[in-house]
Amino acid sequence: MLLWVGLGNPGAEHARNRHNIGFMALDAIAARYGFAPWRNRFRGLLAEGVVGGRKVLALKPQTWMNLSGESVQAAMAFFRLPLDAVTVFHDELDLAAGKVRVKKGGGNAGHNGLRSITQHCGGPDFWRVRLGIGHPGEKERVTAHVLGDFAKSDREWVETLLDRIAEAAPLLAEGRPDQFMNKMAGGTSVVPPAPPA
Repeated sequence: MLLWVGLGNPGAEHARNRHNIGFMALDAIAARYGFAPWRNRFRGLLAEGVVGGRKVLALKPQTWMNLSGESVQAAMAFFRLPLDAVTVFHDELDLAAGKVRVKKGGGNAGHNGLRSITQHCGGPDFWRVRLGIGHPGEKERVTAHVLGDFAKSDREWVETLLDRIAEAAPLLAEGRPDQFMNKMAGGTSVVPPAPPA
């Protein structure tokens, strides 16, 4: 059994924020593979399904980003899951918009959701699917960028990216992260529009 966690903030006003791309990725996966309806559990929304022949629990913590670990820890404890059964889908400032990387463990790079999971769940050695949202260029603009909505001009590449994540998800479930990244890197190009000068 695998626990796939999408990071974001609850509430309709945050639904299109760049910070919520983790929620969006899980929604795309759950829709593609016919997961059971979302229900309130573990201070989050939980849906169950099968991807790549593996049972997957999809969890969207509803605790606010900086307390995400409380929800994840509760689910891990209930299902008696080890940390390496957990994969977290999250936004990544340090990746160009539309890029995807997978890694196990590592630092939190200032991401409050990752920090909370590390603190509550026994360390950093969970899997991360890093979803690039790009950097605004100046440190002072980071908060507004992360908590801002994707622009209308972003919609096409974001939807393409989410669709390709869902399509490639069985490779993650099968424990083949390198093939997942290869599949994400190939095929239809995901190229965001150039930022305004």
